[in-house]
Amino acid sequence: MAAKTRAEKMEETRIKLIAAGRKAFAEKGFADASMDELTATAGLTRGALYHNFGDKRGLLAAVVDEVDSAMAQTAKEAGDAAGGGWNGLMAEGRTYIELALDPEIQRIVLRDGPAFLGDPSQWPSQNRCLQATIKTLTELADQGAIKPVDIEALARLLNGVAMNAALWVAASDNPQDTLRKAIAAFEVLAAGALVTPDKK
Repeated sequence: MAAKTRAEKMEETRIKLIAAGRKAFAEKGFADASMDELTATAGLTRGALYHNFGDKRGLLAAVVDEVDSAMAQTAKEAGDAAGGGWNGLMAEGRTYIELALDPEIQRIVLRDGPAFLGDPSQWPSQNRCLQATIKTLTELADQGAIKPVDIEALARLLNGVAMNAALWVAASDNPQDTLRKAIAAFEVLAAGALVTPDKK
């Protein structure tokens, strides 16, 4: 069996640290997660964490990117299952908000992420979501399905509504009830972008 290259070893180390960080941040939260414990769990040193991520905050950014990207993929699959287009976009938004019920997502992405990494709209994972939303809205605009409005502005606002709805669900004392209200409001707000046929 061929020896692993330096790049393969580095990638393996990154994967181990992200997995250990994800587990520690989900169980204890970012503030209470010990760097020594999480590196020991990965069978690595604190030096490996510093080398790969700079510090614990850098590791959190990588973990948030992984979890948020997985959320986006789940949402995209829901959108594809709904047939794409406007229905797909709404299914993606609903699914993203529903994922706020997951305890791991609540703690890592929706609580610790904004608290320690700042504005979610600046995260790489959220920017990838934005580009996907812009692409869908551009197609809908080309079909005349949505009102003439700046596509990037609409995409940013729709994504922002979904993210803020998810944040609200995650912080709620009654998440199921909040989820129902949040999705209903998301759909009403989004529907304002649709071109509605003239009533005869």
